[in-house]
Amino acid sequence: MNTFLLTIDWALVLEKTILIAFIVILSMVVAMYETWGERRIAAFIQDRLGPNRAGPLGLLQPFADAIKLFMKEEIIPNASNKFLFILGPSMAMLTALLTSAVIPWGDKIEVFGRTVSLQIADVNIGILYVFGVVSLGVYGIMIGAWASNNKFSLMGGLRAASQIISYELAMGITLIALLMITGTLSLSEMVKQQQNGLWNVIVQPFGFFIFLVTAFAECNRTPFDLAEAENELIGGYHSEFSSMKLGFYLFAEYINMFISSAIMATLFFGGYDILPFYDESVWGFSTNIMALLGAAALFAKILFFIFVFMWVRWTIPRFRYDQLMNLGWKALIPLSLLNMLVTAAVLLWLKK
Repeated sequence: MNTFLLTIDWALVLEKTILIAFIVILSMVVAMYETWGERRIAAFIQDRLGPNRAGPLGLLQPFADAIKLFMKEEIIPNASNKFLFILGPSMAMLTALLTSAVIPWGDKIEVFGRTVSLQIADVNIGILYVFGVVSLGVYGIMIGAWASNNKFSLMGGLRAASQIISYELAMGITLIALLMITGTLSLSEMVKQQQNGLWNVIVQPFGFFIFLVTAFAECNRTPFDLAEAENELIGGYHSEFSSMKLGFYLFAEYINMFISSAIMATLFFGGYDILPFYDESVWGFSTNIMALLGAAALFAKILFFIFVFMWVRWTIPRFRYDQLMNLGWKALIPLSLLNMLVTAAVLLWLKK
């Protein structure tokens, strides 16, 4: 046993523990302030003021909301399955956070003579890991909806399941075209290729557009929020939830927005690459400074995509459910297949 403990690289364990804690805390803080940003952007679009009472510019509003959720009465319906009722929001929150493990948040840094990677797990099947974890997210919604023993919740869960499964197909086919070009499933390798060449959005603009639309559906964001349509299903799959169980579902949506934005920035916009068509090494900065600048560039791209999520929500009206399914099966899947075939044909022609 002592020999086994001596073989463990405790410095590596410490590095990864600190990085995991930092990413989890960052995701939570970003999710909190996404709620503030959503209200401010909605207010601007609708010519209102938005939150402006709790702190300067309403910046303490997320903390007021958190206190409210913690202090609200915890209600578990008598007719519900209590174990699954608690498991549902817990799974939704956990799967939202797990996706961040394979995202390269920046280049390597030097700390106390050690080279530290700003990526929790650099696995060579990173994008498959993302798909695997994202597909588990629907279980959190379905379990919570079924355990509520509420017909409106169950209908919302069924809508969410069919919607997410339908749009995952188009998203997966779109990524096949991207994988043909990059030749790798590793997210860190994709970023390095974009650093040394073109950003993938330039070579796959149509694929990026399809991926963006499907990301809205995967995050249950307007105009694809039929799983919680208030005018049809009260509150949808989380109708019976209160206090922090409801907070977990709401936080999971905003964390999914944050992680989806990070994945889009990584796959199509160079990840932590600061500028396209430019070699930043000529600036002569140290390794750590360049890594921090890269992480800041990635975060700026993420904030842009989060803004797009919110902008679309308060601009485009909600679809009918039949329109949502028609768009997924009759439009996006054929278009993603066409994009894949055209990409394959172009690659074969270029090799000749």
